[in-house]
Amino acid sequence: MTEASPRVRRRALARIWAIAALPLLAILIALIVGAVIILGSELIAGGPFNPILPLTAYLALIQGAFGTFDAVVDTLVATSPLVFGGLAVAVAFRAGLFNIGAQGQFLMGALGAVAAGVAVSGQPSIIAIPIAVAAGVAAGALAGFIPGFLKATSGAHEVVTTIMLNYIAIQILALLVSGPLKVPNSPSPVTFEVGNASYPVLFGPNGHLGIVIAVVAVVVLSWVLYRTTLGFEIRAVGTNPDAAANAGMRPRGITVLSMTIAGALAGLAGTDVVLGSAHHMTSSFGTTVGFDSIAVALLARSEPIGILPAALLFGAMRAGADLMQIKAQIPRELVDVIQATILLVLVATPVLRRLINLRGTKAAIAPPPTITRSYGSGEAQP
Repeated sequence: MTEASPRVRRRALARIWAIAALPLLAILIALIVGAVIILGSELIAGGPFNPILPLTAYLALIQGAFGTFDAVVDTLVATSPLVFGGLAVAVAFRAGLFNIGAQGQFLMGALGAVAAGVAVSGQPSIIAIPIAVAAGVAAGALAGFIPGFLKATSGAHEVVTTIMLNYIAIQILALLVSGPLKVPNSPSPVTFEVGNASYPVLFGPNGHLGIVIAVVAVVVLSWVLYRTTLGFEIRAVGTNPDAAANAGMRPRGITVLSMTIAGALAGLAGTDVVLGSAHHMTSSFGTTVGFDSIAVALLARSEPIGILPAALLFGAMRAGADLMQIKAQIPRELVDVIQATILLVLVATPVLRRLINLRGTKAAIAPPPTITRSYGSGEAQP
């Protein structure tokens, strides 16, 4: 027993390293790229060269995200919608689908939540909040159901349909907020506030209920994927739809259901922003949550538990960007560059594996199969 324990620990550490190696490398490369951009900008601008400016900027970024209790709360608020969005992309990945429509599903969820929230804004919170949340989830689920149904019935590729639906969602949002949901006589298109449908603040200045719901969603989805028959079928269809069909599963039905669940989770992200932070919507309402969620899911390797630290990283960068801009005079858009670099490195993991040849890494950090292939071509699928 004593002799086996060190061996078990070594294997556990090797597995952890195999899983975390390339995500950590992606973050490191992104930070180096950011530092090069900062120094290059200084040289181009012709000002005094400060070689430690990248370190100053990154320290300010960390301070802005975690330096005070209020900063930590702001980071958690920025993290919670990314958790929902990351889960939305991850569950689709697990089913062998590439959900590029998280942004549109996010907007539809936000729109459903604000419409219902305004309608019940005068009701007690115990009634208004569940109704607004249910409306946001339903709107997001519908936005996910459509590409899933098209994929299952006609083979229409989900990347194409979800991208198209993103633009449709933007136009529906602008139409409704500028029309029936608009505050009468307001100078610009804006909705009423959701009133009692707002999430209650549980801690700090704005630490709302959505943060708790996000953690619960991670636990629930992890349990569903790894402890239920449905989760096994989702993973089986994502791995090999033909084999799943031969085993008696229904890949087409799982495809529709998986995209519907993904849409519901993305709708929860929009609901989180509207009920937790914004409390109303404008015709140009929008964030980068939907697109950031793709990078979050890739960084977490589509593992629900891994979504939490990945979303926290992205949320921290968003929350700390303002202080970085103030203290280091580095535009907050540098965060977008860092996040885009992380996404680029993660997508290029097969190339990186060949270059660095990390032992035991190949199986653990292989990109989701939906990046290179997608369901829809087999004839054995019912």
